[in-house]
Amino acid sequence: MSVFTRRGFLIGSAAVASAGLAGCQTNQAPGPVAEAATANPYGSVFASMYAPIEGEPFPIPAVEPYQFDAAYIRKQVPYQTAEPPGTIIVDPYAHYLYLVQENGMAMRYGVGVGRQGFGWSGDATIKDKQHWPDWYPPKEMIERQPELEPMLTDLRGGRGVAGGPTNPLGARALYLYQGNVDTLYRIHGTFEPWTIGKSVSSGCIRMINQDAIDLYQRVPMNTRVVVLGNDSPVA
Repeated sequence: MSVFTRRGFLIGSAAVASAGLAGCQTNQAPGPVAEAATANPYGSVFASMYAPIEGEPFPIPAVEPYQFDAAYIRKQVPYQTAEPPGTIIVDPYAHYLYLVQENGMAMRYGVGVGRQGFGWSGDATIKDKQHWPDWYPPKEMIERQPELEPMLTDLRGGRGVAGGPTNPLGARALYLYQGNVDTLYRIHGTFEPWTIGKSVSSGCIRMINQDAIDLYQRVPMNTRVVVLGNDSPVA
């Protein structure tokens, strides 16, 4: 297994604690969109994939077509790789996550990734999966952003934000480990579809909630995750 590498800073324990979960923070919504732009140019397939999801503890609203680029819609695509089916491959430069399938195919999802200085690459394993996970921002992050403090409550794991629609981790989270060590990086949902296809985080990999739920249902525990680096071949 390769070791995570960062461009811009080291992944020491202090660096991870102060930056790893910062990638899950919220980003301001774009301004109002003209009414004409709210029409769905992608047809019934988009409406079906990104419709509201029922039966959840909290509402998951529909994603509107104008909220993110059509290039990042969930799609099965040809994808040649030496990695076996079932592997997750993240291409942070193209802002895609691939779930490798049989016969040279993959399920492709659009993602938001780390901004400049917070990129990383390497191998990891999914060692935990959570519905509506709690979020625990590290103390270093709270010191940098004291406006977070009023959002926090006492939870079983410490001071944090309980799972729900105001939680930056969204409806699902996959926890990335190296060996038995939590990297503090997550593949997680977001209520901010406008951040998909952008480099906005401090390292976490964010997906539209509907896509995060779809991926969550497809991958078991101990799934291998490969995050490509500068010198990695891209299909």
